[in-house]
Amino acid sequence: MDRISAIRNVEDALREFEDGDADLAATERRVAAVLRTYATEFDGEGDVFRAVGDDPVDGTVVVAPSEPAARERVLAASGVDDAPDGGEEPAFDVERF
Repeated sequence: MDRISAIRNVEDALREFEDGDADLAATERRVAAVLRTYATEFDGEGDVFRAVGDDPVDGTVVVAPSEPAARERVLAASGVDDAPDGGEEPAFDVERF
């Protein structure tokens, strides 16, 4: 799915929500599915992983080719790797999502 197609699919989902043809939960699921499809195709052969553990990483979702790469991307996305030295890395696992 290319970027324009993803945007159109999200717009369609929002339009259905605005028109009362879909509720919030259905709209969230549809938008998440569009984003997951776009991200997976955009990032190549990766899988979708979700972090489970301490804040601020808990619930972070990334696309990565492996679990170690997913851990790195979770830390980068949460800004933990930019923390001043001496900060402790949060405890977390990654699971396929």
